[in-house]
Amino acid sequence: MTGESQIGEDIKPLDPNSVASVVRYGSLRHTLSHEATGYSLVYNQLYPFQGLQNYTSGIIHHVRLTGLEPGEQYYYKCGDPSIPAMSAVHAFKTMPISSPQSYPNRIAIVGDLGLTYNTTSTIDHMSSNEPDLIVLVGDVTYANLYLTNGTGSDCYSCSFPQTLIHETYQPRWDYWGRFMEPVVSTIPLMVVEGNHEIEEQAEHKTFLSYSSRFAFPSVESGSFSTFYYSFNAGGIHFIMLGAYISYYKQGEQYKWLERDLASVDRTVTPWLIATWHPPWYSTYKAHYREAECMRVEMEELLYLYGVDVVFNGHVHAYERSNRVYNFSLDSCAPLHIMIGDGGNREKMAIKHADDPGECPDPLTTPDEYMGGFCAFNFTTGPAAGKFCWDRQPDFSAYRESSFGHGILEVKNETHALWTWHRNQDTYNSAGDQIYIVRQPDKCPVRTNPALKSKSPRHLLRDI
Repeated sequence: MTGESQIGEDIKPLDPNSVASVVRYGSLRHTLSHEATGYSLVYNQLYPFQGLQNYTSGIIHHVRLTGLEPGEQYYYKCGDPSIPAMSAVHAFKTMPISSPQSYPNRIAIVGDLGLTYNTTSTIDHMSSNEPDLIVLVGDVTYANLYLTNGTGSDCYSCSFPQTLIHETYQPRWDYWGRFMEPVVSTIPLMVVEGNHEIEEQAEHKTFLSYSSRFAFPSVESGSFSTFYYSFNAGGIHFIMLGAYISYYKQGEQYKWLERDLASVDRTVTPWLIATWHPPWYSTYKAHYREAECMRVEMEELLYLYGVDVVFNGHVHAYERSNRVYNFSLDSCAPLHIMIGDGGNREKMAIKHADDPGECPDPLTTPDEYMGGFCAFNFTTGPAAGKFCWDRQPDFSAYRESSFGHGILEVKNETHALWTWHRNQDTYNSAGDQIYIVRQPDKCPVRTNPALKSKSPRHLLRDI
């Protein structure tokens, strides 16, 4: 980013064309033999009410580097050489080639990060594990928990229930960017949007900071959207989905998902991992069954194509499921891992929906941005006739309310090691650890985009 952001009632956006977007890069630190030019932009966060301070960003630069070889280290510096104003030299390593024998050494998974003391602890712990890739599953800065004058609140809706447009303090994004620069300047970061990135402003514009500040391989993956896309990291195909836009079968995201899943060659990328922000499977009272409409709409598709692992955030705790489909144990279904414990300022989720007296009223569960009411009482199984289980559900394998992050180490085309690190532990200790085992011979998956109800993976159950 070039130049300083501005916040106030009388602000003048910077001219994004006043500074060039140039990156010089190469495989040798002192010989940056390649140069790429990109584009720049400025975004505004505007409010139509007197007394609220508007915001305009510094100049944000986006440059795409081409001709990079897989699994190689590159050095780079960025800026405008004509001023002259270039950054220091940084280095990063590209992802390994897509192959069933080729994987990043470690992938860090983190969610609901924010900018707090616990964020610092999480990032320190995560960095000590030297990941090759970071996947951030939403809720980046929590800028929308602050008024435009910088005043914060632990519960926005409690302190400001009459606010027509929820204010956001956009400088939190600038602070977060400066804090994360030592990490993201050397380690690739892939991110998907969370509810705290909605940030509605004048003319009902949303997600403007999120869409402006991050880069997405949307065009490359055929989605043409910042809200959903896919990418390969060695022998892993990642699918990043948007929960706060249309996920219905007739919508563009669902149609893109069908195309993307059908195009995956499991002989090249055996592992299929999906992420989005709010979990489908969580036993915590907070956000209990909030994403049920999305699950009802999309779960079968992911199941039929053999998604191996799902990562979510949103609930501020850690929970790992057993393999589950439609709330029933299924050895061919995905493993769901909720890791919304990165460092947010809204405190940890503690209570479980299966604790005595803690089952929420079903009418309180739908989210205003996620569609209508879909979370009905269970009709079969141990919780038949009830909205909540009366004990820890069978699909819930491990749950804990502690801040932390996770490390995924894919060893080969059938085995991966998952480790969740809680912040209060020493860097090398694990709060939860499990080997994830794929069984492609026992669990055949679809490769045909025309879904049919008699697929070998089609095991519909009532809930």
